[in-house]
Amino acid sequence: MREPDAAFADPRQAVLYDVFDDDRSDLDAYVAIAREIGARRIIDLGCGTGSLAVRLAGDGFSVVGVDPAGASVEVARTKPYADRVTWITGDATALAGAAGEADMVVMTGNVAQVFVADEDWSATLTAVRAALRAGGWLVFETRRPEVRAWECWNIAPTTVSLPDGRTADVIRTVTVVDLPLVTFEGSTTIGSDVLTSTSTLRFRDRAEVEHDLLAHGFTVEDVRDAPDRPGKENVFLARVNA
Repeated sequence: MREPDAAFADPRQAVLYDVFDDDRSDLDAYVAIAREIGARRIIDLGCGTGSLAVRLAGDGFSVVGVDPAGASVEVARTKPYADRVTWITGDATALAGAAGEADMVVMTGNVAQVFVADEDWSATLTAVRAALRAGGWLVFETRRPEVRAWECWNIAPTTVSLPDGRTADVIRTVTVVDLPLVTFEGSTTIGSDVLTSTSTLRFRDRAEVEHDLLAHGFTVEDVRDAPDRPGKENVFLARVNA
């Protein structure tokens, strides 16, 4: 697996993630799905700073939060209800000890798209299937490539107020579009500190995702629209084959 981006792995940047992305209404749909399918034991794969994991834990779910970026996991540990979550610093292969126990594995945001190499995506789906009980669910979102969301990702220099009274100057630029891969660079300047990160996402269309899920022992039960980005994303609900 490739190393996590600096935006998540650099402690100076990980603590800023929730400041820059404070509207997490996108998580409402995943809490609702967990209730809909009757999940009790949930793995939040690519949990980042733990926004979904702690919310689920606060609602009484049994939660494991997994992320390869240790700095983000450390931020997650500071949040309310974090003591009710089992935190694992690692990728999906670190789930070997939870084989066959989870009712649901969830990947929110861009997590499913960070696996740019076929072998990493395959290893992740294999590990997820092993972590789920018979009939368990994998639920995740991917951006629809035909929408070309990256065309709106550039951010001109913007000043953001930080909770401690400082300000941050933020820039984001898409640098390479070589489908199915899109690469963008971010820069955050706080005083004399310039924090940079480079990210690459892979855009898989619905047919490719469904093919990969079937090949790894899943049945796609439903593909939904993401409520917070209507028409722009697919939310897959896939179930382990009996």
